[in-house]
Amino acid sequence: MSLSTLPVVARWGVLIALSVLFAALLTWARLPAALLLGAMLAGILVENGGAGILVPQLPFGFAQAVVGCMIARVLTSTILHSFLHQWPLFLGISLLVIAASCVLGWIISKLRILPETTAIWGLLPGAASAMMLMADAYGADARLVVFMQYVRVVMVALVASIIARFWVHAPAVAAAAPAVWFAPIHALPFLETLVLVLGGVILGPVSSIPAGILLIPMFLGAVLQSNGLVEIELPSWLLALSYLLLGWTIGLRFTRDILVYAIRALPKMMVSILMLIAFCGGLAFALVEIFDIDPLTAYLATSPGGADSVAIIAASTNVDVGFVMAQQIARFMLVLIVGPALSRFVADQIAMNVPNISDKTPT
Repeated sequence: MSLSTLPVVARWGVLIALSVLFAALLTWARLPAALLLGAMLAGILVENGGAGILVPQLPFGFAQAVVGCMIARVLTSTILHSFLHQWPLFLGISLLVIAASCVLGWIISKLRILPETTAIWGLLPGAASAMMLMADAYGADARLVVFMQYVRVVMVALVASIIARFWVHAPAVAAAAPAVWFAPIHALPFLETLVLVLGGVILGPVSSIPAGILLIPMFLGAVLQSNGLVEIELPSWLLALSYLLLGWTIGLRFTRDILVYAIRALPKMMVSILMLIAFCGGLAFALVEIFDIDPLTAYLATSPGGADSVAIIAASTNVDVGFVMAQQIARFMLVLIVGPALSRFVADQIAMNVPNISDKTPT
């Protein structure tokens, strides 16, 4: 039976129930970003079941601004000091990983496995939710980008966990601590955070900044927090709601055609991701040999996964967490700065040599 025969409220009920189920299963499997991925999977199923529902633009913008505040909260003074202490090393590693991502993305686009800049944004390492929003703002297919981003995040987390357990004989990676969904809220920090969120929602669309709803609260929040002017507080329930909205927004865009297209491209996506992981492994080996950094710290620092999943692994093993997170955040910030220019450059090069590549992508 098609979901189109159900009332709209019932369709949303099915979507919410499936999201909770999938998120619980992914959490049990200890996969990163379980709530967002669960919502995305539920959205894909509901869309292909004929639900015909979409997330309104205002709640989607709200979720983007919350993600911006979440990233700003991570940019602490400790990470900044670690970066300033060894900035040439951090920038060098970041540039090499970004260059490798762009080369692999260019090859994927050149071979018409994925269209134009979609492959570039899909491989660029950073926070997957942020890459999805940036890609959408710069004209890439956000559905394929998020598909590729989270395939990469899962593969990187799996490889990192195996290395942590067997290669360096570290303790098994522990699950993240259970979230306290309704912990007491500190009124002033929460109010300051809501002001940042509302600022992003209001100023983002009227500014000339692509992905401004994400970037304005992120940069403004980071500057104000580092100077002690605000304290960012994001309750678990607010983050969960934002992840659900982001996951639904992308999942509900996955038509049957785009889903078939993504599945067909999956084997080649995985090969390119493994090549990127291997390249980063080579950088980690160089750090071990040249700078005498312990192997697991070096691997986690160079790993092309989401900073959140890498943080969980780093926190549960005996590594230099400051070094790992400083490298991850430095690369993420560099991607935000140079990613748009790189994607446009690659798209121009592809357009000159492979016309009409976008015709290969289902809509």
